Amino acid sequence: MQDREKIIETAIDINEPKRVSQTIKKLGLSYSVITSVTRGDLDDGGASIFVKIVEEIHKTIPECKIELLIPDLKGNWKAPKSIVDAKPNVINHNVEVVEELFPEVRPRGSYDTSLELLKKIKEYDSKMITKSGMMIGLGETREQIIKTMEDLRKVNCEMITIGQYLQPSPGHAEIKKFYNPEEFVELKEIGESSGFNCVESRPLVRSSFKANECYQKGILKCKRQMHLL
Repeated sequence: MQDREKIIETAIDINEPKRVSQTIKKLGLSYSVITSVTRGDLDDGGASIFVKIVEEIHKTIPECKIELLIPDLKGNWKAPKSIVDAKPNVINHNVEVVEELFPEVRPRGSYDTSLELLKKIKEYDSKMITKSGMMIGLGETREQIIKTMEDLRKVNCEMITIGQYLQPSPGHAEIKKFYNPEEFVELKEIGESSGFNCVESRPLVRSSFKANECYQKGILKCKRQMHLL
């Protein structure tokens, strides 16, 4: 009985990549953002399914750009290599919060592992565009937010989203502060001055906020930096 329950818990849907690609085709999307729940129960953290989805989209809708929002893959550094090799257009992994809040807000996560994942992606392919995101309003300081942005730039992360944390339920962490629009604008300016190609910083911003526009903006900035325009 226990073996059967374990099989059910770790089962993956092998038909999901085809269904995802068919849905994208039916919707006529030119840019897709694909994510998943954390699959810490799988040895590769679910990397193989991400790979198959990318391959299926390339085969079915080759003109569609792909952004993957992936978990930390349990620190299995072979896993992100396979995702990089599948050639999505953007690989996103959210640090979620500043380092100091990990023990309280993300006890199962690791700030260092998240940064290392983004670093490894660039080591596997220096041209792969990387992206990250964070929520603010959980008790972090302005200096901690800026340090997080600096840490992301040190691993060559090119795009970032910053949004206001909203408490999903009474059982989740409490909101400690509501940032005003002017503060979000200031963080956007700080991020851009630190070298990010795209910074989306607004109260209701989330990982996929204007993802295509951010991608296009990043590509344009890269070309300008390389004097191709």
